[in-house]
Amino acid sequence: MKHYLSYIDESIKANWKRPALTNYGANTFTYGDVASEIEKMHILFEKCGIAKGEKIALCARSQAEWCIAYLSVVTYDAVVVPLLPDFLPQNIADLTKLSDSRLLLVDKNIIGNLNRDNITPQFNDIENFCGIVDLIGMQVHADCNGMLANINETVEKTFATRFPNGVTANRIDYAKTNLDALSVISYTSGTSSSPKGVMLNALSLSSNVEYARNNIKATPEDALLSILPLAHIFGQVFDFLFPISSGSHVNIFTEKPIPARLLKAIADVKPFMFLTVPLLIEKIFRMRVMPTLKKPAMRVLLAIPGIKSLLLGKVRNKLVATFGGKIVNGGGIIIGGAAISKDVEMLMREMKFPYTVGYGMTECGPLISYKPWQRSVARSCGAVARPGVIARIDSEDATRIPGEIQVKGDSVMLGYYKNEEATKATFTADGWLKTGDMGTIDKDENIFIKGRCKNMILTANGQNVYPEEIEELVNQLPMVMESLVVGRKHGLAALIVPNPDAVKEAGITPEELQQIMEENLFALNDRLPAYSKLTICEIMDEPFAKTPKLSIKRFMYK
Repeated sequence: MKHYLSYIDESIKANWKRPALTNYGANTFTYGDVASEIEKMHILFEKCGIAKGEKIALCARSQAEWCIAYLSVVTYDAVVVPLLPDFLPQNIADLTKLSDSRLLLVDKNIIGNLNRDNITPQFNDIENFCGIVDLIGMQVHADCNGMLANINETVEKTFATRFPNGVTANRIDYAKTNLDALSVISYTSGTSSSPKGVMLNALSLSSNVEYARNNIKATPEDALLSILPLAHIFGQVFDFLFPISSGSHVNIFTEKPIPARLLKAIADVKPFMFLTVPLLIEKIFRMRVMPTLKKPAMRVLLAIPGIKSLLLGKVRNKLVATFGGKIVNGGGIIIGGAAISKDVEMLMREMKFPYTVGYGMTECGPLISYKPWQRSVARSCGAVARPGVIARIDSEDATRIPGEIQVKGDSVMLGYYKNEEATKATFTADGWLKTGDMGTIDKDENIFIKGRCKNMILTANGQNVYPEEIEELVNQLPMVMESLVVGRKHGLAALIVPNPDAVKEAGITPEELQQIMEENLFALNDRLPAYSKLTICEIMDEPFAKTPKLSIKRFMYK
């Protein structure tokens, strides 16, 4: 297998003057610019005395400079430790220390938070820690061992001496062959008592990049709009490493993904593929598509077979144009992170919308299953991503009875950093990674996820209930924005966040809303098996708390 940095080395040299990274609406770096900035970062690391294999933490919002810093670390043969910018200042300090990082690269937002909470002095207590440096301009925010004095001036002078005529393509060499070397430590949480740092070697990243190159067409003529957190491995590999290895132009949306602004950016960039989470696609369909299709005149026309296909085709073409028009011939819209609502998915399939659902986890760097949108299967999350990973279902009948999804292969992590107990608990005795997800698999290796093992509710009569399946139905009810199903002493409860716009438009009181929700839920019970019927409905005052991937923090609700 070819090292992912060898692909990137070739791509930078071949596309030297082409645009590589853009902060949407702001500055652009060509591939040559990226190479120059990498060399400056390498000088910074040298002056800090950082050796190959040592760790460098990176905590900043998603931006072009984040990508350059990431590439600088891994091409230096150091280990990058991406920390979510949403982590609390104390978490950032703790994880920098726990990961044995020698340096912390930040942006102004992160350093502002660290200073505001008076956390910065704690970094002086980290053994062998050099300090905190802004990834834009190399401003020093903390010099913990005296090695960062006048570092900006030192880097510029060294760079000018080393490259008097500037960096040229023949002066760089990022190609690597050591696939076993640790590349990334990814902390999926900063708040637990024992944070788990997923150790991914170059083999894992290379396996994912190579799979993407073999299954998704990307060229130097293509552009992409990145909206996912780059500190998460999904965005890191498929919104960044893969397109850069192909010479494509990555545009990074640095604002909050408000639909109106985001759709304008998509129209401007015209991406060849678009990675997103279900919440955004569902919002677009529920707010812009479904209301139109539910109008009385439209419903009459949709009842006529020939007219229906014509109308849905027009809606599809308009949506494709909204996404820039190029996703049809590229990777389409790739949805990950959670299951998509059945009603939205069925509508997308009926209108032949170019979408697919993938499945993965940080511990697999991240891909477990995927299938191009042209061959995707309804309600599945793609087929097992061979050869990088193989999968099995821990069930006596994997095609019908849900069991835990377990995986092996080149993509699977080395383990959790300095956490042997957690590593041991995550693997079976015969070496398979336990994903914690329940699912089934068909003869073509398409995976169908039923829910999380830990979310499964065991009822009083011994039945297994997967709350995600019920929530999918609840979310389709009128005036429901999102829901959670939880187990209570006397049965299953539905916690519901109403859609404020729909409630306002209907002009109903809170008391009327409660009654309507209860009536709808109890009508829904007619479609549910006896053991999974809902016994109570609770209206929530605020939306559920969410992770940076926009998944609901279930542990907060009981």
